[in-house]
Amino acid sequence: MDVISKRISLTAWGRLYGFDKATTARLHKQGRLPPELQVETLPTGRHFVIVPPDNMGRCVVYARVSSADQRDDLDRQVGRVVEWATGQGHRPDEVVKEIGSGLNGNRSRLRRLVADPLVKTIVVEHRDRLCRFGFEYLEASLMGRGARILVMDDAELEDDLVRDVTEVMTSLCARLYGRRSARRRAERALAAAAGDGP
Repeated sequence: MDVISKRISLTAWGRLYGFDKATTARLHKQGRLPPELQVETLPTGRHFVIVPPDNMGRCVVYARVSSADQRDDLDRQVGRVVEWATGQGHRPDEVVKEIGSGLNGNRSRLRRLVADPLVKTIVVEHRDRLCRFGFEYLEASLMGRGARILVMDDAELEDDLVRDVTEVMTSLCARLYGRRSARRRAERALAAAAGDGP
C-alpha cells in the first residue's frame, strides 16, 4: 500500500519558523525557501507544503544549556550528540542550540521543533535537555504524530538540577516577598535545606 504524504498550508509552515504570512509569501515568490521543501500550488493559487511520510521525516539534534556562561559546554554537547546519532545510523539534518532553563516551557526553538510536522526524530543528550518536568507528555505528544525522541544518556545533570531548583525557589519567594529579595531568600532557603545555613 502506498504511503500518502500529508500537506499543510504554506502560511502555516511559515508560522512554525516565525514568519508572518507576507514574509512567507515573499520568500516563496523569490525562490528563497529551503530547497528540500516541496510546495504544491492549487489552481486557486493557494500554496501547500508537502509533508513527507513518517519514515522520511527530518532528524534534528537539540542541545540546551541553562545559562550564557555555558556556551562552550553547548558546543561540546552538540559534538557528542551528533557523533552518537551518526553512530546509531541517523543523519542529522539540523542542529538546534538553545540557552534557557529546562523549566521554561516557552523556549521558541524547542516549540518550533515540536510543532514542525517535517521533524520526525529529535536527538538529545539527556531527557532534561528538552524539559525538566513532563518529558513523558512531550514524548507522547510527538508519538501521536509519528515522531520520536532519541536520548543518548538517561542520567540526570546535577548542576542543572540545582539551577532549576534555585529558579523555582526564586519564583516562589518573589510571589511571597517581592522581586527584590527573592534571590537572596531562595539562596538562604537552599543553604538551610542543604545543612549549610544557620
